[in-house]
Amino acid sequence: MSKVEEFRALHVRRAPADPLVLPGPWDAAGARVFVAAGFPALATPSAGVAASLGYEDGATPAGEMFAAVARITRAVDVPVSADVEGGYGLAPKELVERLLEAGAVGCNLEDSDDGGVLKDRHAHAEYLAEVRSAAADRLFVNARVDVFLHGDGDPERAIERAASYVAAGADCVYPIMAPPAVLPLLRSGIQGPLNALARLDGDGPSPAALGELGATRITFGPGFQRRAYAALGEIARGLRG
Repeated sequence: MSKVEEFRALHVRRAPADPLVLPGPWDAAGARVFVAAGFPALATPSAGVAASLGYEDGATPAGEMFAAVARITRAVDVPVSADVEGGYGLAPKELVERLLEAGAVGCNLEDSDDGGVLKDRHAHAEYLAEVRSAAADRLFVNARVDVFLHGDGDPERAIERAASYVAAGADCVYPIMAPPAVLPLLRSGIQGPLNALARLDGDGPSPAALGELGATRITFGPGFQRRAYAALGEIARGLRG
């Protein structure tokens, strides 16, 4: 079984309280920590990678992002999906080629632009369809739906956009920042796997609870990177007395 087939299989027939939990490594060392802890797959966070490289979220040059992903995939034997933001303006064929060269088995693609404005739903669906055509079955495509992040937060609008992306060939949809209480409604209206964002500060539902609400898989954005650097800051301050 190839890594992408392995990754697809991890999304199938999940028990409600057992969603696929995908930690987000921002470098190779962190990826190895997560694999040593027993996680079967990983999903890089673009914001976490950006911070580790000294960039603001959304400002990482494409070449540096793909290089960072490649370092992570080389360091571990488990499938790694890559957050490639909006695709960096690359044509679908080139995007797919660069993801495969970096060793990724999947990708996140956002449906808002750098200014936080939602893209035209139909145009974005066409882009996803072209990515799917170029990738065939070699990549698992997670289509991020930004209605709750940059839009009006209307669940029906999120479902409408998700349906377009699934029809275009997306393997999973990710209504980022969707309130947990809305997940059952999204689950009822969206076909296929549903990605939910979990928090590490204890203020939100656990991954298992998000799974019971309808999430198939759980990611954390840059949560691990920010928590690790916060801990590093505490250690540094402690050294200064």
